[in-house]
Amino acid sequence: MKDRKIWLRRLFIRSLFLLTILLLFFNMNFLLRMIHPIHYRDRIDRQAQEFQMDPMLIAAVIRVESKYQSDVVSGKGAVGLMQIMPETGQWIAERLNLIGFEAEQLKNPEINLHMGTWYLSYLRDEFGGDTIKALAAYNAGRGNVQHWLTSSRWDGTLENVEEIPFKETRNYIERVLHFYNTYKRVYNG
Repeated sequence: MKDRKIWLRRLFIRSLFLLTILLLFFNMNFLLRMIHPIHYRDRIDRQAQEFQMDPMLIAAVIRVESKYQSDVVSGKGAVGLMQIMPETGQWIAERLNLIGFEAEQLKNPEINLHMGTWYLSYLRDEFGGDTIKALAAYNAGRGNVQHWLTSSRWDGTLENVEEIPFKETRNYIERVLHFYNTYKRVYNG
């Protein structure tokens, strides 16, 4: 009788373990989406479509910039989901003909996503469709990236990202690409 109870207990534990493994296998995307959520997904998709950007790239930039906190302000003064500097926000607002823009509006997720996605798209176009250069410029500034390229300090490729003079920018590109690839695998794959 005792052997039978032990045998049944072991069978129950093994069955439970096998069931857990099967559930994890079949619900892996569900679990991965819980671990790597994309907040503001519908807004990101809308803005990405409007500016012909990959929504997973926009989500990755937001994840690295603000971890989806819409009212966060960095130590340097960058604001909102996509961490836009107020001066850059003013410059973007002028190009988008946004009348009456004020820096406080950058805490509004809809406005911040619109401006940040437009700006990343603008940078991509300015750098000939090159996403890596656009990401570098989004982090370090257009002028710095132009200088690195014209002075041959960096050739603009991912393979040579270690040549970028700013460690923060090197790390930024690597982190954005990490989340971009993760999001593509979890949400598109």
